[in-house]
Amino acid sequence: MAINVYSTNVTSDNLSRHDMLAWVNDTLSANFTKIEELCSGAAYCQFMDMLFPGSVQMKRVKFRTNLEHEYIQNFKILQGAFKKMTVDKIVPIDRLVKGRFQDNFEFLQWFKKFFDTNYQMNEYDPVGARSGEGMGSTILAARGGPVKKPSAAVPPRNATIANRLFRPASNSNMSNRVPSTRPAPHASQRDRGDHKIDELTR
Repeated sequence: MAINVYSTNVTSDNLSRHDMLAWVNDTLSANFTKIEELCSGAAYCQFMDMLFPGSVQMKRVKFRTNLEHEYIQNFKILQGAFKKMTVDKIVPIDRLVKGRFQDNFEFLQWFKKFFDTNYQMNEYDPVGARSGEGMGSTILAARGGPVKKPSAAVPPRNATIANRLFRPASNSNMSNRVPSTRPAPHASQRDRGDHKIDELTR
């Protein structure tokens, strides 16, 4: 059973946010860069597995997630482990999953004291315990990439040629055209015509 911790009064043992984050990363071989990232609850689940082997079903913990409802699921797993080990602490799930610094820092301060009080220096492989999954900033949030605009449809080559061939001429082009004139008949042709006219008039 766990030894309960009820007070987190300021002492010389209290650590800064950077020291606390370094402790989490070193202990769990994680890569958290901000206290707010602990809002997923996964780190606390693994701490409980480290302190009390078998208190947490690690396969149920969502290590790679950025979804609030999965954060809630992780904290419920933590709460179940607390109940199993008779830890009296109430987990403020609704506040922690919002990812605000102050709420998460206060809970981490309490948990650090709880951990130090209950840790038995057992050998533990944190990466192996979570089947090699990463924790912290190594996990990329699922984001949609930029959507490309569809390229304009290219008309078939034959259609392009047909448009060029059968494109109606504009009025301006028609007005600029010079009407073609037939060449004047040759002199010999005029003489033949005159001769035929004379024969008809006789």
